[in-house]
Amino acid sequence: MEARVKSSANADVTTAIQRLYKAIHAGGVDPRLLGLVHLRASQINGCSPCVFAGVASARRHGETDERLHNVVAWRETPFFTEAERAALALTEAATRIQDGAPGVTDEIWEAAAAHFDEKQLSAINLEIALTNFFNRINRTIREQAGKAW
Repeated sequence: MEARVKSSANADVTTAIQRLYKAIHAGGVDPRLLGLVHLRASQINGCSPCVFAGVASARRHGETDERLHNVVAWRETPFFTEAERAALALTEAATRIQDGAPGVTDEIWEAAAAHFDEKQLSAINLEIALTNFFNRINRTIREQAGKAW
């Protein structure tokens, strides 16, 4: 498969994305958790460049291979805290909004709210949304894995 777009991003778009990342990282959420959120959404959406870059970024933030290899099966492993599990459940529910999916139920939101304050929840929610944004763009233009931004 070959990428459909070869040019670099528009400078205004890049600046806007940098501001979004600044807002996300000002939310007081551990960068390792944000990395898990990014990785899980990207796995669900089958976005190979975001999975590749997400793993590289998570490793730079000190994430272990054991946990990275098990994000896809987080419910069945002992490697994640209750707060991380709540964030991953929120990620899955917010990402899987296809026909008939329940989306973020009150139960999922309340579980996340038990571990994170409003500022942190906003940061996590924005990370989920931005990841889904990138996943959709990358799938549309057939961006290839192998780059770490």
